[in-house]
Amino acid sequence: MVEGGIVSGNEADFTECWKVTWRTPYIMRLALSASLGGLLFGYDTGVISGALLYIKEDFDDVDKSTILQEIIVSMCVGGAIIGAAFGGYFNDRFGRKKTILGSDSVFIIGAIIMAVAPAPWVIIVGRVLVGLGVGMASVSAPLYISESSPAKIRGALVSVNGFLLTGGQFLSYLVNLAFTKVHGTWRWMLGVAGVPALLQLLLMLWLPESPRWLYRENMVDEARAILEKIYPAEEVEQELHCLKESIEFEKEMDASTGKDMISKVKSAFSDTVVRRGLYAGVTVQVAQQFVGINTVMYYAPTIVQFAGFASKSVALALSLVTTGLNAFGSIMSMLFVDRYGRRRLMIISMLGIITFLVALAVVFQQASTHAPATSLVDSESFSGNSTCPSYLSSFKTTTKWSCMNCLKAKCAFCADAANQLHPGACLASSKDIQRECQAQHRVWFKEGCPSKIGFLAVIILGLYILSYSPGMGTAPWIVNSEIYPLRYRGIGGGIAAVANWVSNLIVSLTFLSMTETFSVAGAFLFFAGVSVLGLIAIYCLVPETKGLQFEEVEKMLKVGFRPSIFKGKSKVEESAKA
Repeated sequence: MVEGGIVSGNEADFTECWKVTWRTPYIMRLALSASLGGLLFGYDTGVISGALLYIKEDFDDVDKSTILQEIIVSMCVGGAIIGAAFGGYFNDRFGRKKTILGSDSVFIIGAIIMAVAPAPWVIIVGRVLVGLGVGMASVSAPLYISESSPAKIRGALVSVNGFLLTGGQFLSYLVNLAFTKVHGTWRWMLGVAGVPALLQLLLMLWLPESPRWLYRENMVDEARAILEKIYPAEEVEQELHCLKESIEFEKEMDASTGKDMISKVKSAFSDTVVRRGLYAGVTVQVAQQFVGINTVMYYAPTIVQFAGFASKSVALALSLVTTGLNAFGSIMSMLFVDRYGRRRLMIISMLGIITFLVALAVVFQQASTHAPATSLVDSESFSGNSTCPSYLSSFKTTTKWSCMNCLKAKCAFCADAANQLHPGACLASSKDIQRECQAQHRVWFKEGCPSKIGFLAVIILGLYILSYSPGMGTAPWIVNSEIYPLRYRGIGGGIAAVANWVSNLIVSLTFLSMTETFSVAGAFLFFAGVSVLGLIAIYCLVPETKGLQFEEVEKMLKVGFRPSIFKGKSKVEESAKA
């Protein structure tokens, strides 16, 4: 049920979700339409990683500036922070539906601006607007779904949002590949982002508001009409009764805490139950980002190039495989999140993430150590002053330069034509010299070096995503749709979403600089260390919310949570059922 009643967690699985939605397809229509917000975020996350490769070709300023590349990628996240910050307030003030419609409108405008951008700063403006739309949708979509779903299938339906997020990422790489040979490449890639936003806008126009929000606004008949489409006739009155009780209590609390956002935030942090909910909600959202997932999503083709695959089309194709695995993992989450629980999935997920991040660090370190050597004779065989200046000056004191030394000096490596692993030329990085290198049927390496174990990095990257997606990919959003008392759900979800976006911004804004400062291996090792801290925090602070009603979650947090992993429900969780 939406607001009350007892639900057996053992029955809350994907099979039950299929049965319920098959009987009442209207529920799935609501969930899929709202979940297109996840598709928006997923598409934008994936499309910029491919578009960036071609933006660098069109704008020399972007090509030469790592910081500018990071800004173009991360400003969407900057806008999302603002959107998420106000998303909770907009949801409570104007309703879930209107907030989603507003996010779609802003997203469409941002996509158009990016597509016609004459300069990098205009792209950045478009990215900020797109981010505003994504941020509001990240709060609104899970909230809308959770309030319009029976509790026994709530987790599976909220997981649809996560599935479409990963599906959007997969779709974006298909679009990227489709436009690699089309004039205007990145403009088409970014402009198409407005299509799913337009689709959601049209679908949501014909869908109702959340029944809980309607009831709170004294539109009881409208709320009843929606519940009649969601529940069997014999359960509607019980649902209305539960809504009435919870909202009356919520309004009583509003009288003491205030209705404006600042008052509610102050009240939230002063309330023990809400504060404990925020400990859990913010923890999982921050951990979700600091495992480094969006370094992969935003920079996947670049990471593949780091692994030794210089071709843009090959890098995009291999990145498509990783996003496909991410979508597959989201399906696994829908199957298991209501059967095995949010907490257990996240802990198992974190263990896999840590393992494969360490493995990635080892592989990239080995690839760097065994990078092909440079040949002075080969380097000086090119026309004019093509040889890398730093290489020439260093050659007077040492001859032990490799491809990695060449790239660290902001130069490029022209691989041997017969065997890329043999010594090659270290050349100044310019488009004219690149064309000269490629005219000799040689491969131009600028982001990473040829490596015989590069394929292993791509395989481990896929395993890392498979570890992330079923647990940390979707469970944090489900937890945040369930962990807060009804009266603080909009504000609590907004605070946690802001924490998610701020963490996302930090990670996406610093990744390329980290790879330059600490190497790619060092960057992945850093995320592995932070992930260990995240695992400890989840173990200590995050309770299981599987199968619990909102009231039961509140009762559990009031008692206090003590960690327990695989021993079934803790005593605190059992007390919530009492």
